[in-house]
Amino acid sequence: MSKAITDFLAILDLEKIEENMYRGRSPQVGWQRVFGGLVIAQALIAAQRTVENAVAHSLHAYFLLGGDPAAPIVYQVERLRDGRSFATRRCQAIQHGRIIFTLAASFHNAEAESLDHGFAPPDTPAPEDLPDETEFMKRFGEFMPEPVRRYFQRERPIEMRPVEPGRYIARGMESEPLQKVWVKTSAPLPDDPSIHRAALSYLSDMTLLDTALIAHGKSVFHPDIQAASIDHALWLHRPFRADEWMLYVQDSPNASGGLGFSRGALYSRSGALIASVAQEGLIRLKHEPSANFAQL
Repeated sequence: MSKAITDFLAILDLEKIEENMYRGRSPQVGWQRVFGGLVIAQALIAAQRTVENAVAHSLHAYFLLGGDPAAPIVYQVERLRDGRSFATRRCQAIQHGRIIFTLAASFHNAEAESLDHGFAPPDTPAPEDLPDETEFMKRFGEFMPEPVRRYFQRERPIEMRPVEPGRYIARGMESEPLQKVWVKTSAPLPDDPSIHRAALSYLSDMTLLDTALIAHGKSVFHPDIQAASIDHALWLHRPFRADEWMLYVQDSPNASGGLGFSRGALYSRSGALIASVAQEGLIRLKHEPSANFAQL
């Protein structure tokens, strides 16, 4: 198992410090803020640990304050409801005595007999037909913003293969706010489904807000953009494995008033709709552009 996945699993293995209270930590990779997907994943793990049988099918989250990666995060779970079919939890992430994030999650006992349909994915090249990350760096590394290049050069728990890699790296021209990315964990995960749901929650926050900036020829790394996730919603429709390739199809139907709205759909290799995602985030134009992405 790769070190990146070993570290990722260790970060998801929260420490129980009291009934309904858990403590998590962040990877020490030089970020000035905790990655939002990590807080979502840890909060979901904390909430799931208080539910005996039902599994998460939807969550709604708000990012209230930027997280400090140098300090632990305490997750406090409130048991709102336990029914025969559904359970509901609220989880607050606390750091330095302040609530930085809140999550509401619903859990459901899957029903064997049910109506079933799902949209089909768009026609897309298979991940094997796209450049792997070594080839990706050879082709596009010199055109990447420095923080993006540093990200791709280090060992990571999530592997991505953009379907339109040139546009993904080199912005400047306005285009339709759509993108498709193949994603999976960079190594196999344990069979525990809760780990796979947490991994999908983690990666669902990747590239999504950036979709809102494609229409304006910019990215979240552009020096005149201040970007941050504000809220995040995720619905889990079908069983899946996060260590197998999933197609993440994203679009942005609206940006206005300093906010960008993006939607996503995750599909399995067989074309089954696994999950739906929605997010709104800050995409504020800076008056004094800064070259330091960490100040965003």
